[in-house]
Amino acid sequence: MMMMSMFARGARLSRASRVLAAGRQMHASAQSLASSGDGNDDVLNGPRESMDYDVVIVGAGPAGLAAGIQLRQRAAQTGKELSVCIVEKGSEVGAHILSGNVFETRALDALLPDWKERGAPLDTPVTEDQFLVLPDTKSSYAIPNALLPPQLHNDGNYIISLSKLVRWLAEQAEELGVEIFPGFSAAEVLYGEDGGVKGIATRDMGIEKDGTPKPTFERGMELRARQTLFAEGCRGSCSEEVMKKFDLRKDAQPQTYGLGVKEVWEVPEGMARPGFVQHTLGWNGDHFRYRPDWPCDAFAQALRQPANEVWHPVKHRDCVAAALDPGSRAAANLEASVRYMYG
Repeated sequence: MMMMSMFARGARLSRASRVLAAGRQMHASAQSLASSGDGNDDVLNGPRESMDYDVVIVGAGPAGLAAGIQLRQRAAQTGKELSVCIVEKGSEVGAHILSGNVFETRALDALLPDWKERGAPLDTPVTEDQFLVLPDTKSSYAIPNALLPPQLHNDGNYIISLSKLVRWLAEQAEELGVEIFPGFSAAEVLYGEDGGVKGIATRDMGIEKDGTPKPTFERGMELRARQTLFAEGCRGSCSEEVMKKFDLRKDAQPQTYGLGVKEVWEVPEGMARPGFVQHTLGWNGDHFRYRPDWPCDAFAQALRQPANEVWHPVKHRDCVAAALDPGSRAAANLEASVRYMYG
């Protein structure tokens, strides 16, 4: 089993090496033209190297990686060969995913039932839930857990680092034969003669602010596929293009979106309460925080007003400030999210 895995990985690396070698040859030609100052249009619109796959997936988040894993699992079950490639714009898998997540395992149980034996980074079960109502700018009161509906209980869930989880999922995907290319963003959707999607092209690299090629210019690569799966997250540029081109939102209710902010704080180790999850509802929006098993405290909030009017006052509340002081912010992120109801 190990020998087969090493052989498959070696074959993938050999294939990638050939493409990189061809890319370096094209890069040398482009560098010669760019340095001369002539033929900029020829450089920018020159031919691209291409690779053919059965399936190309855009985005190495939980959805994209899970899709790649299941495709290869089903191919193995039916005895068919299916080539799967995932492109990820981050410098490495997980680079664009801020740590912190309360994780329910049902989907992972179905995807990889032996995830515990495989060493999935799910180490901190939720041990305590707290639900607070914020009626005004200062006060708060807790709702007894016995009065909360089942969906607001985290029994059996884990507090995890989502970036660690996707890196682990990437390892499982590669073991199954999925090729993952981090550091390559999908910049263009490719269409065939019949008008259908036939893959994507990665972004050109080494372009000046005025649009002219640098001496380090490298043409993007075409990744052609029988099927292309866009798992690039909310408001992804390629997904938006495809929805517009094929009018996929026709006769559908308008999609609504939310804006969320998340911070990860480092706190003294003695202040940590591993397994603790807190949710709030009321004044200036909803937020939640959770304690993993390392000395950090993660916060997140769905914004309904500008961040400086909502997020900063939350951190000065007694129920939150006591958990932060004397910690320091380690990371922060602002992102769009899909809302499943009007509001």
